[in-house]
Amino acid sequence: MEFRTWEPVYEAILDDFGYPRDGDERACDRFVELLGDDRTYDPASLGLDGATVAVAGAGPSLEAEADRAADADVVLAASTAADRLRAEGVAIDCMVTDLDKNADTGRELTAAGTPVVAHAHGDNIPALETHIPAYDSEFVVPTTQAAPASPVRNYGGFTDGDRAAFFADQFGAASLVFPGWDFEDPSVTAEKRQKLRWAERLLRWLEQRRGERFDVLDGRRDDIEPVATD
Repeated sequence: MEFRTWEPVYEAILDDFGYPRDGDERACDRFVELLGDDRTYDPASLGLDGATVAVAGAGPSLEAEADRAADADVVLAASTAADRLRAEGVAIDCMVTDLDKNADTGRELTAAGTPVVAHAHGDNIPALETHIPAYDSEFVVPTTQAAPASPVRNYGGFTDGDRAAFFADQFGAASLVFPGWDFEDPSVTAEKRQKLRWAERLLRWLEQRRGERFDVLDGRRDDIEPVATD
């Protein structure tokens, strides 16, 4: 996705949460500095093109739906879904994270040759500075939600889960499945609930762009507020 397509949606997210854009821009710039001249991972190597991709969320239903991830061609795990799937015996192909919970897992994965899509945003610069130098950069895919600056890219999306879906779309996934997604999780904070509403809206936008219907949105589409793209 080109940034000019994503930008109006990004600005709406900033307005809704009251997040400052310059914080995201500083985080992106710091990520670029931390990576320096190091080589980063080429996502084309993941084999997403033409694949059935499981975009695994970290909701309460994940363990019960782990077989759906196992049956996919490629497994993208959002944050702690990586640990939980591996505990169920499901191999993951990539973790998508903003380093807020299980950053040590990202270090272990990159050391073992499993790529990690690591995200920079306004309030995680300390996490970037702590963890990125310990990651094997050859297995890091650096991302931002602001304007990209090489090698940091913007594929679209906001939360770890929906960013994983946009990432899969960017690299040619044929179909997406969504184990471990629970939009009505009663245990989350008010801010997390707001983020889940945005994740839902972004997935609805993505399925419309793809001409695909995501089963995770079945029974919910009529109540989803469309995103404004211009």
